Amino acid sequence: MPRLLLLIALCLPLPRLALGHEFWIEPEKYQVETGTPLIADLVIGQGFEGSPQMFFDTRIDRFELHKSGKVAPYVGRMGDIPALETTLEDPGLLVIVHQTQPSTLKYHEWPKFQAFVDEKGFGDVLSRHLARGLPKDGFYESYTRYAKALIAVGDGSGADLVTGMEVELIAGANPYTDDLSKGLPVQLLYQDEPLTQTQITIFERAPTGGVHIKTLHTDDMGQAQIPTRPGHTYLLDAVVLRPAPDDSKVVWDTHWAALTFFVPDR
Repeated sequence: MPRLLLLIALCLPLPRLALGHEFWIEPEKYQVETGTPLIADLVIGQGFEGSPQMFFDTRIDRFELHKSGKVAPYVGRMGDIPALETTLEDPGLLVIVHQTQPSTLKYHEWPKFQAFVDEKGFGDVLSRHLARGLPKDGFYESYTRYAKALIAVGDGSGADLVTGMEVELIAGANPYTDDLSKGLPVQLLYQDEPLTQTQITIFERAPTGGVHIKTLHTDDMGQAQIPTRPGHTYLLDAVVLRPAPDDSKVVWDTHWAALTFFVPDR
């Protein structure tokens, strides 16, 4: 990308599609051999379809590769699409972690915020909003994304792990090596504690490209059993909505957890 265009892009806000929609890590392949390129996009979209985003270090808080008990920060090149390209020489389960810097958006009318609230299962937010003396239009939200992807390198052996992000989905089994006939167990953590009775949205992409969407809720341990099918790719999404500090122009903070993985044919 020419330097002038890159500088212009850095000054632009995130695309409108980012306001209230999912962010995830989309590898070119979820299973790669050792010594071969591993390529992945950072994607913003809806319904497990979206647009790859450029690598901008000013928008990144954490970008890490976790494997075999080791962690390596990933440093890309400004403006790169795909945002990640590397080669790994040792086999195992790779956990890619990406945390964005907080961004803000302005809601000009209540129905758009209400549609987001309904989609993510937050319940009666309007009464909470009005009880705080907040306006129904012209208010701000801050949002931060916490994305993970599970990729098999070589034999893909290993396990997901807790990385300490504000909100995080953790796989309780390895989708590349373990028996998922009863689904994939996951746990949702918020500030390192189980997040109970919280909606998880499941996006299931078939080999033909069609996407099926369903929701379920975590139990009293913050756990859920995700139904899976061989040959399908999955995006799990969960969002925390909380009041922002009173000394900020922002009135709501949202924290988005995402986990992507593939279930191979056995």
